[in-house]
Amino acid sequence: MPIVVNLDVMMAKRKMSLNDLSAKVDVTLANLSILKNNHARAVRFTTLEAICRALDCQPGDILEYVPEEE
Repeated sequence: MPIVVNLDVMMAKRKMSLNDLSAKVDVTLANLSILKNNHARAVRFTTLEAICRALDCQPGDILEYVPEEE
């Protein structure tokens, strides 16, 4: 998939655990884990907004487009 989720990188930079982030954004650990492990098929803007607020970052810090090689 050409969209890569760098949530784990931002969490490490902010020294925040998945449990802490889950509590701050009110999203289950299971759903955050799916997002963090790049298995999500979609993300709501409200969830992305809450994550950016909690991690003090921009959406582009979390989501990255990497073209697939042909």
